[in-house]
Amino acid sequence: MKKIIFFIKILILCFFVNLNVFADTSSFFNEGELLFKKRDFTNAKIFFERDLVFNPKSEKSYLYLAKIFNNKENEEEEEMNLNSTLLLNPQNDEAIYMLTILKIKQSDYQKAEELINKFDLVCKSFCSKKDEIKNKFEKLIPKNAKTNNTEN
Repeated sequence: MKKIIFFIKILILCFFVNLNVFADTSSFFNEGELLFKKRDFTNAKIFFERDLVFNPKSEKSYLYLAKIFNNKENEEEEEMNLNSTLLLNPQNDEAIYMLTILKIKQSDYQKAEELINKFDLVCKSFCSKKDEIKNKFEKLIPKNAKTNNTEN
């Protein structure tokens, strides 16, 4: 009988420990977002990464990590996190916008054009940025490519 009571106590203790861990995981993203708003990118990055350990499908954490790497001008990490965001939610207009700007910056015209077309289809909160990315794209297209396109 004592073994059963001891076992029940252990189960209850484990239950409360697990509840505490799950409560902490939801606060990782919130803490990271607060630190991001304070422009403490180093510590915010740590909290977003912790959130991803417990919630690997957190598209918001990937997006914020991409913003941090954009700020640090680490294009490779930024692109990786944007692609992860789009893998989880292909219609995330902010991620499409950021990836389009990155591809324009990298002079990847084909991918940028593809993303602009996709952005036109899914834009919700970033529709005001549509003209901006089209103008940036137009400025980067070589002049002879523009004349060749108009002749066809």
